[in-house]
Amino acid sequence: MAPKLAGDIPVFRRTLLQARSHWPHLFWIFCLGLLAAPLALLLPLPIKIVVDSVIGTDALPGFIQFFVPESVAGSKSALLILAVCMQVLVILFLHLQSAGIHVLQTYTGERLTLGFREHLFRHVQRLSFLFHDSRGTADSIYRIQYDAPSIQYLTIYGVIPLIAAAATLISMIYVTARINLQLALVALTVAPFLFLLCRTYSVRMRGKYTDVKKMESGAFNIIQEVLTAVRVVKAFGREDSERERFSNHSKKTVKARVRLSLAEGGFGLLVNLAIALGTAAVLFIGVQNVLAGTLLLGELLMVIAYLTQLYDPLKTISNQIAKLQDSMASAHRAFELMDEIPDVMEKPDARPLKRAIGDIEIQNVSFSYAEGFPVLQDISLQVPAGTRVGIAGRTGAGKTTLVSLLTRFYDPDAGRILLDGVDISDYKLADLRNQFSIVLQEPVLFSASIEENIAYARPGASEEEIKTAAKAANAHDFIVNLPEGYDTLVGERGMRLSGGERQRIALARAFLKDAPILILDEPTSSVDVKTEAGIMQTMERLMQGRTVFMIAHRLSTLKNCDLLLEIENGRQVKVEIPAQDMALPDLVKEKVN
Repeated sequence: MAPKLAGDIPVFRRTLLQARSHWPHLFWIFCLGLLAAPLALLLPLPIKIVVDSVIGTDALPGFIQFFVPESVAGSKSALLILAVCMQVLVILFLHLQSAGIHVLQTYTGERLTLGFREHLFRHVQRLSFLFHDSRGTADSIYRIQYDAPSIQYLTIYGVIPLIAAAATLISMIYVTARINLQLALVALTVAPFLFLLCRTYSVRMRGKYTDVKKMESGAFNIIQEVLTAVRVVKAFGREDSERERFSNHSKKTVKARVRLSLAEGGFGLLVNLAIALGTAAVLFIGVQNVLAGTLLLGELLMVIAYLTQLYDPLKTISNQIAKLQDSMASAHRAFELMDEIPDVMEKPDARPLKRAIGDIEIQNVSFSYAEGFPVLQDISLQVPAGTRVGIAGRTGAGKTTLVSLLTRFYDPDAGRILLDGVDISDYKLADLRNQFSIVLQEPVLFSASIEENIAYARPGASEEEIKTAAKAANAHDFIVNLPEGYDTLVGERGMRLSGGERQRIALARAFLKDAPILILDEPTSSVDVKTEAGIMQTMERLMQGRTVFMIAHRLSTLKNCDLLLEIENGRQVKVEIPAQDMALPDLVKEKVN
């Protein structure tokens, strides 16, 4: 199980570490964000010039007089033009800053999300079948597609705006205090209340956002289940009931989202009410000071203008903390998935393996998917290279599980499996699995062309090699008779082709891979007798010179095997040499006996 992440700080830390390759981009986003503070400080300045120096008779502020010629400072019309030009330039630069930061945020955010998704996708593929069997695929898909974007919301729209808002807040407090310390202190009286409000909201709402994510993932799971099994749904006329199931689940999610929205609205109302009270207090005290002659009207207007700029960061910080709870919930879920530890691990000093001889030994192997429910118990078998092993048994006896242990889709609970005298756990995983070609009962094809499906076994194979493999699998003739030949798209899971055609493409893929060990998991159980005969003829050529494990319900399918292993209730019942196989090598007979 993945370790639980405690609190928000570890999530923020991991998010920033995950984004470290994009730190230069984040730095420039931060710098552009900070640029908003001085631009915001300049925004009220033209108003002060107009009110105090154009309409009134006060001199320009000292830092402006340094840049303004005396001829301009002494002319009210020139000062008015200066103030108007300053207003236009400040607004122009504010919009340029906003546009620049938007483009950079979009680019960096999308790159961050893509990188995080790729990381999660790569990790999920490495997780064992036990994880996928117990959790299903829908939740993992949801976390990769919908929880992964949390990385950009936390970094670009979370941490950076919070830091920028804090910097803006400090600068606004300083400027406001320089104008009138009393008004600055009055304005800041709302800050402790806002902090307490944000803290309370975060603690109370964090779990609710996580629950909503689980609900949304559950709805996604229903969609995937129904669309994957749409033929069964239609066959039993269950469309309306499935729609109702999805609708009921989605309604719960909608209600939960509405409750969150109400909570967010209430939080926003309290934040704005606090800010309104602070503004009202400053206005009341400021007017009293103007009437008493201790504060100029222009200074009061500047304080009010800066007060808006001061409260905006406070509002931003408060709102961001509230909005980030959704992203925090997603980040928790994404990192939980990343922290899942694969049950099948590659050793740090794993051995490379170019091409195996194919000698396999199974020594007292036991396995269970769940503790206390053994699937295989004390299985032992010696298989010399080039031997054909037939595995028989009732459905659920453990036949497919046994061959899955050979490829380390799972690791045994007890015992070990040797390949060429070496424990398979000592090999590099990719090298080990490259020694096997697998043909399943239900051939797995991808939504691509026939050529791409065959070449999946060996990326980079030439067109001639692909056609040679197809000919060896007796698939070439039906392929070339298709309208688009090898470029024909097979559809989702190959459903545009018949069962026999799909199986021949799977066999062509096995021919192209040319692995020393072949696993045939009931490859003819879903086809008719005539098609089975053709496929068996093809498999006979495929099995030549390879170590073969063939699972089948029909004993006729196993008649050409050198050894027969029978499994019942997870136990090895017997291993025998078929009576009709009189030409079996003495080496095999000795190892069996």
